[in-house]
Amino acid sequence: MSTLVTPQLDAEDLKGRIGRFREVEGEIIRQVRRVIVGQDEVLEQIMIGLFVGGHCLITGLPGTAKTLLVRTLAQTLGLVFRRIQFTPDLMPSDITGTDIIEEDTTTGHRTWTFVKGPIFTNVLLADEINRTPPKTQSALLEAMQELACTVRGNNYKLPGPFFVLATQNPIELEGTYPLPEAQLDRFLFNTVLDYLTPNEELQVVDLTTTTHVAQADAVTNGGEILEFQQLVRMVPIAESVARYAIDLVRASRPRDETAPDFIQKYVNYGASVRAAQFLVLSGKARALMKGRYHVAYEDIRALFIPILRHRILLNFHAESDRMRQDDLLRKLLEWKPAPRE
Repeated sequence: MSTLVTPQLDAEDLKGRIGRFREVEGEIIRQVRRVIVGQDEVLEQIMIGLFVGGHCLITGLPGTAKTLLVRTLAQTLGLVFRRIQFTPDLMPSDITGTDIIEEDTTTGHRTWTFVKGPIFTNVLLADEINRTPPKTQSALLEAMQELACTVRGNNYKLPGPFFVLATQNPIELEGTYPLPEAQLDRFLFNTVLDYLTPNEELQVVDLTTTTHVAQADAVTNGGEILEFQQLVRMVPIAESVARYAIDLVRASRPRDETAPDFIQKYVNYGASVRAAQFLVLSGKARALMKGRYHVAYEDIRALFIPILRHRILLNFHAESDRMRQDDLLRKLLEWKPAPRE
């Protein structure tokens, strides 16, 4: 069995890459702030997703700048951006592409030619992903996990880096198709956009009701982002911190012996192993973004709710008592505080 090992860097090279990472991260925030007001936690989570190589599900009410945020971030990263507006009549081939028959006018010979769909991009905005049937939603499954798609038995690799940033509206649920659990589990974060503060709304009005058009400039490129993803994986994590992350995830499963009473009462199914993997990886990215080269307990706790809120399934007791995923996850963090450093 062969094992792929990431090449080790010498101290000076590593120091230079960390410095470049922090420089780019700060410049990305500065550029995005020229267009987007507020939503600090949301921006942090999406950037962690980019540096980890994960996908984000963005849940927010209409008019909360979900699409604008994704488009601005793609411009700042210097990546190719595509948007798909999901509708009930959208077909899988509208996403992946399809084979067409082309005829050579000189010879009359006909051949199959693959026409790439919008999935062949770096940043894919799947707008209102819950408005299309499961058959079409599933066209993204292979792409999100394997970074490839299969059309008529032929496998096509997607360009790297590849991110799916999907949006959904928490209201107007009539005529929508909830994402299946297998697809939800492939999203790193379920990021929630809330309303802005009064002062932030005033900034938005000042920014968008004049002749000035705010634009973000590119500060990096796809190749550098792939290097950052390798750098994130090199961040060390203590066994005690990794075990704390695993213990939190295992405590979300009602059949686990460590699960508290309220989890056993309200939860049908807890988070998968993928949640623990994402929790550790995201903690590494957050540590780098905070200027540290080690993962702390605070990184795990800060990212626990957005990583797990779409991975636990509640039962009818939770519905009758009006308990939400966020409520239970907060109780779980209170139930299991971080050990003292």
